[in-house]
Amino acid sequence: MHRLEHKLHARDFDQRLVRPFEWGLEFLETGGNGHSSSQPLERLRQHNAQVLSDSASFFSPPPLAANDFAFDGFRLRFPSSITTPYATNNTVHARFFPAAQSIGRQGRAVIVTPQWNADEQSHVALCRALNRLGISALRLSLPFHDWRRPPELQRADYLISANIGRTIQAVRQAVHDIRRAADWLFLQGCQHVGVLGTSIGSCVSWLAFIHDERLEAGVFNLVSSYFGDVVWRGVTTGHIRQSLEQELSLETTHEAWLSLSPSFYADKQFAQVRRRALLVSARYDLTMVPDLTDIFIRDCRRHGIPIETVFLPCGHYTIGRTPFKYLDAFHIINFFRRVWK
Repeated sequence: MHRLEHKLHARDFDQRLVRPFEWGLEFLETGGNGHSSSQPLERLRQHNAQVLSDSASFFSPPPLAANDFAFDGFRLRFPSSITTPYATNNTVHARFFPAAQSIGRQGRAVIVTPQWNADEQSHVALCRALNRLGISALRLSLPFHDWRRPPELQRADYLISANIGRTIQAVRQAVHDIRRAADWLFLQGCQHVGVLGTSIGSCVSWLAFIHDERLEAGVFNLVSSYFGDVVWRGVTTGHIRQSLEQELSLETTHEAWLSLSPSFYADKQFAQVRRRALLVSARYDLTMVPDLTDIFIRDCRRHGIPIETVFLPCGHYTIGRTPFKYLDAFHIINFFRRVWK
């Protein structure tokens, strides 16, 4: 299985550019220029402490008026709460897959957030499978993906990169986008809204889930505990590590991206969460390696979150191939069927 994972990872090896390391402090709310600061890591430590002390504010977007959402019957567009230097990235795009009789008093909908570098068709089949259960699906495009990708990029490199501050801003932006997408669903009359995220999508969906009590249930497909550790150790982000290790170690990368790490909020937020969640992991995952996943699962159980766990006998890439994609879909759909029976 590991050999197959390496083979699948190598398919687009030539497209993975090793970009230069940058602190990117100018992308943080605290401001500052990464090149002029003599202690950028200390600035990041201060940033993490501020976020932990008031994560509710950090991950909460200002509300939008109803007429700020543009929906043409299929595609939803609305302004992102965070303005980045990349104009195309500042409008959020989502595709809506309505189920019959899903809107109204008993309306149910799931916000679907795919993996890093997912193409436009990724997770569409899963959205339609949810429709057959009477559950609508809103497939959200992550920052720098699909219609949001700047013209100079071939891949969504700016979502996760060796620019520390820009990565923090982009992940925070994705959390805000999920919560604004939920706002739109409630405006449509949905009464029950959940989330479904895969890989980086599971990370941002989890951060939205623990900070927004309106999200009743969630499936977190391929989960992990610490963002920096995943980037440093994962095969998918090996080209990013090549840049990071010019300035950082595993320990300092862990510190730099604590504010993006689900387990960073365990002692502060997890004890308040009593909504059901399904955590899916791959036993042979070389990207979100199993020991990091185990930390996250233990944190959830330690704080009493009502989680269910599934361990599939595949890896990060093979979960998208037959037969594992069907096993994965079965567990996901069955979870929402049981939660909203």
